[in-house]
Amino acid sequence: MKKILALTTLAVALTSPLIMAADDSNIDQMHKDYMQSMGGMKDDMHSGVMSNDPDVAFAQGMLPHHQGAVDMAKIQLKYGKDPEMRALAENIIKAQDAEMAQMKAWLKAHPEKK
Repeated sequence: MKKILALTTLAVALTSPLIMAADDSNIDQMHKDYMQSMGGMKDDMHSGVMSNDPDVAFAQGMLPHHQGAVDMAKIQLKYGKDPEMRALAENIIKAQDAEMAQMKAWLKAHPEKK
């Protein structure tokens, strides 16, 4: 019995770093995914709000903001485990997609005056 316990303990000790390395790799990729989703959003939001028309600026600036929220929610669904956070991510995707469609339709109906 002591021999089995010792072998089990040794097996766990030897495999723990491998399990942690796999988790670290997954976390590293998650961080990369989040940073990538936020990087483009910032620049796109800035260029969107440069319109002289305040309504167009709002819609153009909010579109990348909403897309960033959708991208982050998809990352949550890819990596997250908590049921409450997963449900929130799904709700964010649904709400933001609808609002983006509304803004795109509004922008199409109200082209920026030069």
